[in-house]
Amino acid sequence: MAETFVDNEPAIRLNGAELVPDVSGALWWPGRQTLVVADLHLEKGSSYTRHNLPPYDSRATLERLQAVIDRRRPDHVICLGDSFHDRRAADRLAEDERARVQALAARVAWTWIAGNHDPAPPADWGGSVEPDLSVGPLVFRHAAAPDRPGAGEVSGHYHPKTRVRVRGKGVAARCFVADGRRLILPAFGAYTGGLSVLDPAISRLFPKAFTAHLIGRRAVYPYPRHALVG
Repeated sequence: MAETFVDNEPAIRLNGAELVPDVSGALWWPGRQTLVVADLHLEKGSSYTRHNLPPYDSRATLERLQAVIDRRRPDHVICLGDSFHDRRAADRLAEDERARVQALAARVAWTWIAGNHDPAPPADWGGSVEPDLSVGPLVFRHAAAPDRPGAGEVSGHYHPKTRVRVRGKGVAARCFVADGRRLILPAFGAYTGGLSVLDPAISRLFPKAFTAHLIGRRAVYPYPRHALVG
């Protein structure tokens, strides 16, 4: 798949739309001034108190989210589901973090896509809650729908990651996965793990060639499927 550029940034072409994979893990659609993030999993840390996870993941995730919003200045933000780790996660957010979410949602048009962890995000926190959302040539949903093979699907859910060899060393990273018809975003949350793009749960969604766009420290790097080692 030939690499394209938008405003000198590498872009992913999906059903005619030019989308920029941001180094933060967000997706930027400059043609619609829309920022997309997947799988924030707010309050995951507080849900595992028995395992002594530091309960600071929500703060870190929201700081990164605010930073990319400040940098990109979108008109619309779409959260692709599992924004909250469970049905009680919103209740566990600290007051200042809750206020930060509400302030961010008040700045722009905001859409919460319902996920499997949060089928009913708090509608009174700003924005709207949708099962999925169609905008121009794209449809946004939480999880890829293999029974609906139409082009232009953008989703999350799988937390894709992969490994490549660079100068003889293995490098593992979160990644975007795309084949020109379907695109899966990496998880944005601070405590989210990942699933290899070569796992059948993901690879079966891309029966032909696909590209993994690995997130580095300063840039996002595209690698074809045959260059991946895990």
